[in-house]
Amino acid sequence: MKNTIKLLAVLFVVILVAVTSLIVQVKHIQSNNAVKEKSDQAKAEELAEKMKPKVEEHLHKRDIHKFIKTITFEKDVTINPMGDIIIDGYINNEPEKYGFSASLQYRAKKIGSMSYDPELSYRFKDWDKFKDEPELKENYLKRLSEKEREQYLKDIGEKE
Repeated sequence: MKNTIKLLAVLFVVILVAVTSLIVQVKHIQSNNAVKEKSDQAKAEELAEKMKPKVEEHLHKRDIHKFIKTITFEKDVTINPMGDIIIDGYINNEPEKYGFSASLQYRAKKIGSMSYDPELSYRFKDWDKFKDEPELKENYLKRLSEKEREQYLKDIGEKE
């Protein structure tokens, strides 16, 4: 009986030490992961800062009508599940209408892709490519209110 109690006591102590050791290891791994995440975020923010001029250059290349007056980047930098770094921004102080998003590739240190709000995308449209289909531009302009139409024509340089 005494041997059984001693055996159970020893077994209990061994299990207690093993569980405690496991908990300490898990916490250590979690703290290392937290440090790694922070460093990944810091690396992402650093790359985003370096790439902002290239994003601006890309936007100006798309801006055939010289519509862009200001480019503003949002403070948040995110890392998507695929590992790309995402920075968002907007044009001419109008985040609701003229937003954009740039996906940056960390390893290649380049812009992977860019997306634009529809209104901004139309400001980049080269209507000269559709000279044979003038109804496309007319149909787009008909969708706009009088005020929006006037502003759009000013933005693309067809009206002062």
